[in-house]
Amino acid sequence: MDVQNIIERYYTQGTKAYQILVEHSTSVATLTLSIAARHPELNLDTTFLYEGAMLHDIGICLTHAPEIYCFGREPYHRHGYLGATLLRKEGLERHALVCERHTGSGITHDEITLAKLTLPKDRSYLPQSMEEKLICYADSFFSKTRLGQQKDYETIRYKTWHLWSDRAPHLAQAALDRLDALHALFG
Repeated sequence: MDVQNIIERYYTQGTKAYQILVEHSTSVATLTLSIAARHPELNLDTTFLYEGAMLHDIGICLTHAPEIYCFGREPYHRHGYLGATLLRKEGLERHALVCERHTGSGITHDEITLAKLTLPKDRSYLPQSMEEKLICYADSFFSKTRLGQQKDYETIRYKTWHLWSDRAPHLAQAALDRLDALHALFG
């Protein structure tokens, strides 16, 4: 599969949105493959890991996130769901699941309800396969606003806690527990 070709169906080469998507996704793919190389016992599909990491954020172009030059109409929290929709149209179901399940340490139905996220509740937004889990984990180390700068694990934990702690401490702990489980697997 030519991931570049798929990206260029939705992004114009040379635009800021294209540059941000490709640079961020390349950072995630590089870390993903590096971690996979350290864990041969997991027998991970490295071709799929690369493809999934490169395509996991393809839906950002449909969201309103001007700070990353995306001027769509949808709220940013829907980018995984929207990306999955695009990839399903491409016949890439396995890759679509990565899109839906990569955000944070995954998103539970309780978190969707509490945060009033406009996501369908007829599916899981928690990573299931080892490849989904690894891409989700690696993605948490990189933002799209500080390209190429890898966060340390304690910063990721801090941000995860503070995302939920004011709203619902029990959900903050659950999100941290999921993140720590990923770190135990791959860190």
